[in-house]
Amino acid sequence: MKINIASPQIGKEEIKAVTDVMKSGMLAQGPKVKEFEEKFAKFIGVKYAIATSSGTTALEVALRAYGIGAGDEVITTPFTFIASANSILYTGAKPVFVDIDEETFNIDPEKIEKAITKKTKAIMPVHLYGQACDMTKIMQLAKKHKLVVIEDACQSHGSEWKNKKVGSFGVGAFSLYPTKNMTTGEGGMITTDSKEVYEQANLIRAHGSKIKYYHDILGYNYRMTDLEGAIGIEQLKKLNKFNAQRIKNAKFLNKNLSKIEGIIVPEAAKDAKHVYHQYTIRIAEEFGLKRDEVLKGLTEAGIGTAVFYPLPLNEQKVYQALGYKGNTPIAEKISNEVLSLPIHPGLKESDLNYIVKTFEKMASK
Repeated sequence: MKINIASPQIGKEEIKAVTDVMKSGMLAQGPKVKEFEEKFAKFIGVKYAIATSSGTTALEVALRAYGIGAGDEVITTPFTFIASANSILYTGAKPVFVDIDEETFNIDPEKIEKAITKKTKAIMPVHLYGQACDMTKIMQLAKKHKLVVIEDACQSHGSEWKNKKVGSFGVGAFSLYPTKNMTTGEGGMITTDSKEVYEQANLIRAHGSKIKYYHDILGYNYRMTDLEGAIGIEQLKKLNKFNAQRIKNAKFLNKNLSKIEGIIVPEAAKDAKHVYHQYTIRIAEEFGLKRDEVLKGLTEAGIGTAVFYPLPLNEQKVYQALGYKGNTPIAEKISNEVLSLPIHPGLKESDLNYIVKTFEKMASK
């Protein structure tokens, strides 16, 4: 038996949409990207959306749109994919890592204020695994200290905090990579209510040009293609259904895996809608097997697994070389315990049962 940890849900609608674009001859950024931007903005509940080439470039463009650069500091989490912090480095600014909350895996809002200095220009919370950060406290801190909020929502399409979608509190950045809750193959999206950010982001992603061959600022080629935009339009129609199935699968796994001693299951935080981009459990000592032994056992059973993430960013070689130190004990602890299991909408009931039975067998050894 083979159960993949991720499975992009591509149907005949996406295939037809791509074929139509190819027949049209308009392959680069064009009307399909524009349509996708408008529909994505409406879905998130903001005025504007700007499509980019990836989630990473979405984050970078959002930062640059606010003029963040050399000499500035941006507070973020050490427990995330490296693109979150790298996007800050790309601008010349400095990431400042604040430890995480042990239950949600997200940045701990209670620890943010101590990290704010005169150089701090922004907070970049990461809505990890599909779990929304505590945006009430984060936005209060941002207002108090006059800081920009760039929401890394790359893993949280449709996630909510107090019935409001992530990506609509500050400026949002989404990834549309194949493993995400919806995909365009590659691609990213920025969401904002600010006309100024919208206009600046449009310039930055297209060589600083409003009119072809006339360049106002230093820009980049971070555009999305109409091929990707066409896929995104169709995927967006299905996103609520995809998320509902992920939540249903998570409830099943939570109910059954929580009965096994030593398995800590991921629950949605109070006031949050968790859309389970990743279903990430913790393997505690009581389980009797170490995390990596469990990973090996699941792999041998044909169950796709992954560790997101095995090392906090401030302990990565690239950041150690920049002078960062391992001063985030919760992130370090969690990185040694987490294990992500299949949760995608393509799973069958028999797949979910097989995952549970496999854990029960390991627990009985």
